[in-house]
Amino acid sequence: MTVVGGPRLLDAAQVAGTPLRQGREQRATWAARWWPSWPRRANGVTAVSRRPAPIPAGVRHVPADLSDADSLRPALDGAEALFVLLAGGGTEVDPDAVLGTAKAAGVRRVLLSSQGVRTRPGAASHAHLGAFEAAVRGSGLEWTILRSGGFATNAYAWAAAAAAAAATRERRLVAAPFADVALPVIDPADLAACAAVTLRENHHTQVYKLTGPAAISPRNQAAALGAALGEEVTFVELTRTEAAAAMGAFMPPEVVAGTLDILGTPTPDEQLVSADVARLLGRGPCPFAAWAADHVAAFR
Repeated sequence: MTVVGGPRLLDAAQVAGTPLRQGREQRATWAARWWPSWPRRANGVTAVSRRPAPIPAGVRHVPADLSDADSLRPALDGAEALFVLLAGGGTEVDPDAVLGTAKAAGVRRVLLSSQGVRTRPGAASHAHLGAFEAAVRGSGLEWTILRSGGFATNAYAWAAAAAAAAATRERRLVAAPFADVALPVIDPADLAACAAVTLRENHHTQVYKLTGPAAISPRNQAAALGAALGEEVTFVELTRTEAAAAMGAFMPPEVVAGTLDILGTPTPDEQLVSADVARLLGRGPCPFAAWAADHVAAFR
């Protein structure tokens, strides 16, 4: 089995739209949740990134870049399935080249992690993911698509400020736009677990919507973080302009605009809680409060 992340998955600024500081934690989450659930067998999983990165024992690492499909050939040798997780929308990746290389190598199944294609079909921020989904469907390979919304790990954007406040014994402040707009954010560990299930089993032509168990607003996320810390966390609401300026440091302008549209004016479908995580895992998804309690050390 070959696991392929986007060309910046392990070594640059974004993982599923989050800054590098969140990305490191998210990679650790994937490794901890993915690999223990995978059968221990020779050549079970190959991780692909531009540069070496910490991975679990028993996982083969091959340096490659999704934007250079030919570089994937050594990783795909002998692989049965391919998992594609694109960073930042993957605009530099040619889906036909990647899937054609995989098919030529003998890969039979492809799993794609996607976002916003159904709910934002006309948005420039999600256009390339839409093209990737279309390429997957038309590739001639067995395919499955996992569509997730926002990630609980986006709260790591508050970690540095929260920790700095604790160090100086100042009041803990966290800031975000659209204080009371709620979305059902998902723990990336649940996405990882769903990915492992769909690769082990036959989920051909299935599209799953993955969410958390309930919609939660930024203000209530801050409250949950405060409960995990055992102290008050003060929430400060940013304007859209202030949020765009902060996000522009690590996101392209079209991704900033698309992300703020979802955060501020979500569609009913984007706010809807899905049962697909429970269908796949036989248990409900992790609530944000539980994620905050499990990762509270990052905010101390």
